[in-house]
Amino acid sequence: MKIAILSRAPKLYSTRRLCETAQARGHEVQVVDYTRCTMNITSRRPEVRLAGKPLDVDAIIPRIGASQTFYGTAVVRQFEAMDVYSVNGSQAIARSRDKLRALQLLAARGIGMPVTGYARNPEDIQGVIELVGGAPLVIKLLEGTQGIGVVLAETNKAAESVIAALRQLDANILIQEFIREAEGADVRAFVVDGKVVASMIRQGPEGEFRSNLHRGGSAKRAKLSPEERSTAVRSAKILGLRVAGVDMLRSNHGPLVMEVNSSPGLEGIEKATGNDVAEKIIRLVEENAPRGRKPDRVEG
Repeated sequence: MKIAILSRAPKLYSTRRLCETAQARGHEVQVVDYTRCTMNITSRRPEVRLAGKPLDVDAIIPRIGASQTFYGTAVVRQFEAMDVYSVNGSQAIARSRDKLRALQLLAARGIGMPVTGYARNPEDIQGVIELVGGAPLVIKLLEGTQGIGVVLAETNKAAESVIAALRQLDANILIQEFIREAEGADVRAFVVDGKVVASMIRQGPEGEFRSNLHRGGSAKRAKLSPEERSTAVRSAKILGLRVAGVDMLRSNHGPLVMEVNSSPGLEGIEKATGNDVAEKIIRLVEENAPRGRKPDRVEG
């Protein structure tokens, strides 16, 4: 089978693992910088080209960076128009990257999450702060990744100042309640084709409420409760993702979903758990690409 991994970073751990695993299983693999792709948009014979040559593949594994979501999903859509199997569909990737819309979809289907507020007008700041229960509270840039653009405001005054400053920059922000009992830790469940194949708990360094490994956090294997496992699987399904990293907080009233990632990294979870997650993803391609399985439709 011919597989293209859509990634701008061929040396990245996740890209290398997927490439090596697919090759070990007898597949022909190409790492494609999707930002260098051109598209022939026609109803008769749509094409994706790289360096002027058509890309002839049976399946793609999108690893679309957050800063390139618009163009990356356009490339994925073009492959879909060519009836090429994609591990995650373009619509599902776009919905997961729109943090506000993703939370709205999850909330509409009864998924637990921190109390979240969103407002556009600076005059409504105080009302949103009250909505989430007041300080301490968490302020998040909608476009932020890996913990960047996430601020903990200890007082209402501090929250007002940060929100006002970000709004002056015309930034879109979410305001969420602070889950104190999580103690700077969160759980990531890695979902592949409707099953949790690995899970870890990430702990932020002392004095840091963010648990991202890129910010110095540590990780170890986690045993999920039945409710956590069900929440992770349902969240991925609601957004239409066959491969997803679902990040949850452990609260006094059950698991609360913070984010659903459509291009979750493999390094942290494989090293923390010892699970071969890359193989699970390649097996997903093997089982579905020959049948021409279409992307799951995302409602809303």
